Amino acid sequence: MPRALDRFHEQRLDWKSCVLGPDDEVGRGLDEAGARCADVTVPLDYARPAGRTVEIAISRLPASDPEHRIGTMVLNGGGPGPAIDLPPYLREVMGEAGRRFDLVGMDPRSLGRSAPVDCGWPASTWIRSAGESRASFRASAAFARDLAGRCARTNGDLIPHVSTRNIARDMDVVRAALGERKISYNGASYGTYLGAVYAAMFPGRLDRTVLDSAVDPRTWGPGLMREAEGANEKALADWAAWAARRDAEFGLGTTRAEVLAGVRGIVEASGREPLRVGRYRLDDTVVPVVLFNYLDDDSDPARTVLAGTVRVLRAAADGRPAEPTPELEEGLRFLLTGVESGYGSGQSAIVCGDGPAVRGVGRYWRDVQEHRAAAPTFGPLAYGVNPCAFWPVRPAEPPTRIGGELPALIVAATGDTRTVYAGGEYLHGALRGSRMITLDANVHAPYQRGYGNACTHDRVGEYLLTGRLPARDVRCAPEKRTAS
Repeated sequence: MPRALDRFHEQRLDWKSCVLGPDDEVGRGLDEAGARCADVTVPLDYARPAGRTVEIAISRLPASDPEHRIGTMVLNGGGPGPAIDLPPYLREVMGEAGRRFDLVGMDPRSLGRSAPVDCGWPASTWIRSAGESRASFRASAAFARDLAGRCARTNGDLIPHVSTRNIARDMDVVRAALGERKISYNGASYGTYLGAVYAAMFPGRLDRTVLDSAVDPRTWGPGLMREAEGANEKALADWAAWAARRDAEFGLGTTRAEVLAGVRGIVEASGREPLRVGRYRLDDTVVPVVLFNYLDDDSDPARTVLAGTVRVLRAAADGRPAEPTPELEEGLRFLLTGVESGYGSGQSAIVCGDGPAVRGVGRYWRDVQEHRAAAPTFGPLAYGVNPCAFWPVRPAEPPTRIGGELPALIVAATGDTRTVYAGGEYLHGALRGSRMITLDANVHAPYQRGYGNACTHDRVGEYLLTGRLPARDVRCAPEKRTAS
């Protein structure tokens, strides 16, 4: 197989402007930052490298301190989602370290500019709650079945070849085409799984490796939302206590219990009749997703956005006129229209391609019921049906066994609502030689999002500059913050 890939490894890249058209803001931002873009040719099916090929889009922002250049660093921001836009942003986040690497963004196959999968969905995401009733559960299952069916009809030639294992293979072709023996890697959320899979499949080819908000490889795949319900219920309760202390500003209640009761009332009202918010209708399969989307950051500005959202939803639940805030308008447009159908379609192709899903809906209903009492708002979201239950193809390969020697630096927040803290602990134990930074905060991807914790940021930066991991695991205390 290695010889069969020689023509891909030895290809010459045609570096060009990143702009694809007059409305391409991502490409224009990359060009203005000094980046260039290229398409890397890879096999569609690595088992048949002489067959059909596809193009993987990359961007490269050369080191701005070339005299002290360390090497090439590939970036992934999670999702799964496109990553070609990341180099200018992460150069700023990384500070001095960012100036000393060539930063490479790579859109994973099925997303963005890399063999995109767009199934013509009426929504931009597959995420829905099972809702408050059996009828709502059936509606969520029908929604998931429809999304999977659209992908079967429109992208049946591509989706059998979409998986993290193939994305890792693409990444190794990119490494070789760039002329690098080793690459450094900076991945967040899903990107931590991609990095771990790459390390397992191509041992010895990673240099400095940061895994920010680590995915638990045991749960990644169709059940990726499972086990996050407790962290989200706790984050909602913490936000409710925060809002109660500011009742004069938000009017949502003077105690945590009162605020939480108001939120539950909104969810229950949406189960009786969809809430009218501007041009949108939100039922109980959607309202919990709206809340979930605002629980990954405990800064005051982020919590203020959630408070504004809840005020709008409460007005709608009470039958009063309700217009979305700008932030809510953006979120509802994503949830309830196909404006970014390609994002949700390509993401599902990866998730469903990475592991087997339970088929049929009976098991999902039982799981929802089992977790409803302990997690009334987010249990039905975490254990509901997604398109993988109806996906037209089964995964072509078993999940990658994660483990072995990888001296990576893992960053994990104790209150992470997306990739829960226990997942970071597991990955740390599985990767021999790794070190872990624990941040006591409710935030997802604290390093890549520029959360503002100096303890975390400085230790990651020191590692990237020197290549030396901390002598032992590190615990970082929260800091008073006013920026999201």
